[in-house]
Amino acid sequence: MKKIHYAITVAIIFLAASCNFTEEIHLKDDGSGKLSINFDGSEMMDMAGDELAKTDEKPIDSIISFKDFLEQKKDSIAQLPEEEQEKLKKLEPFNMRMVMDPEKKVMMFDLFSEFKNVSEVNDAFSAFQDASSMGSKTNPQQEQMKPSEQPTEVRYTFKKNKFTRTAKIVDQALFEQQLDSLQGAEMFLSGSTYTLKYHFPKKIKSTTAEAATFSQDGKTLIYEVNFLDLMKDPSVLDLEVELEK
Repeated sequence: MKKIHYAITVAIIFLAASCNFTEEIHLKDDGSGKLSINFDGSEMMDMAGDELAKTDEKPIDSIISFKDFLEQKKDSIAQLPEEEQEKLKKLEPFNMRMVMDPEKKVMMFDLFSEFKNVSEVNDAFSAFQDASSMGSKTNPQQEQMKPSEQPTEVRYTFKKNKFTRTAKIVDQALFEQQLDSLQGAEMFLSGSTYTLKYHFPKKIKSTTAEAATFSQDGKTLIYEVNFLDLMKDPSVLDLEVELEK
């Protein structure tokens, strides 16, 4: 599991510098589909050049199964409170593909999972953060196995040709702490983005996301916001999409 620790540690470096995420959902008629969150750090590889040089690692192109990772760490996880174990279990369906090549200036992370019903989907960005908190230490101890607390949550629904994405703050105090921590990073985050790319089984009839763009066949919605705006107000990505019958 050395690769996951190395790759995610470098990802955290980039999280502190510049963040360009794409949250992508492929939705089928029956509500099943695939969710992924993609982080492309290729353009910013030079910013972490010194840290990458210290690792002396070879290029990586691999897929990590969190189901296998949790199985390997089951003894440590069993010592955690039941609530913490449940949080970690939410990562079980996810896999992460990591492509890193310092020489070619390529860095890509793709955390993905299939689902039977979109309403059961976890918040993709929170899942990415939790995965990072799990794998950021080379020798996780019990306290380091705990997933990070998240001040917000995202819910997805798909019923009667209507899809919704809604976010809410679940821990106001923790959210305020998060805002305080962003103050020193605003200059770096000002150019960062968070993009929704949703593929629907039918043509889109309407959406509340006025700034969204659409694919030529009308079945894919693309909606981009400033990452810093999202961190300050999770509801900026709230939307409703109605499909044609």
